[in-house]
Amino acid sequence: MFDELHTQGFTVLAVAMDTPEAARPWIEAARPAYPCLIDRDHHLADLYHLVNVPQAVWIDESGRIVRPPETAGATDGFRVMDRTTFTMPEDAAAERARVRQAYVDAVRDWARRGAVSRHALDPARAAARLQPPAPGIAQAHAHFRLGQHLLRLGREDEAQAQFAEAIRLHPDSWAMWRQAAPKDARGLASGAAFWARVDALGDRPYYRPVELD
Repeated sequence: MFDELHTQGFTVLAVAMDTPEAARPWIEAARPAYPCLIDRDHHLADLYHLVNVPQAVWIDESGRIVRPPETAGATDGFRVMDRTTFTMPEDAAAERARVRQAYVDAVRDWARRGAVSRHALDPARAAARLQPPAPGIAQAHAHFRLGQHLLRLGREDEAQAQFAEAIRLHPDSWAMWRQAAPKDARGLASGAAFWARVDALGDRPYYRPVELD
């Protein structure tokens, strides 16, 4: 999509909320043509109230938020997959593909048509969709950044205590939890602890559905 639309002023700025050693190999393997950053301390999550990946924010050429942070084309279909074979039922896979394509098509329409795109929110509608963070969330990010600092100093036990407090204060942040959680051989937090946390959601969504016209 970037290759198709960059001549019209469209760009993608991808930000990995992860450690450099975990994110860098994936970025280098993909060899993207657009800028990719690594935000180990989650400054972006603090500024834009991001809680999971993939999430996206649409920002126009004047710097105005056109669509506040939202799930970027992902669904909760993974929650019904077979956890031993990692296969999804056909209907869940089809719905995931439909949602992903609808989101990409909406981005493409906005990139081509700008403010007249039916997916571009005017300032009032964009403001109405913003979800200001609760007071404790800023404190959670402070604990998380302190934990990262301590980790870089080799003080792992102290760092983990800070991460635990950050997660306690901001339980909705899967990004915080994932970075501090146990990792598998691929470097992903997708083991038993992850699934237990997903199952504990009950009827609550892991990926909040996107409101598209």
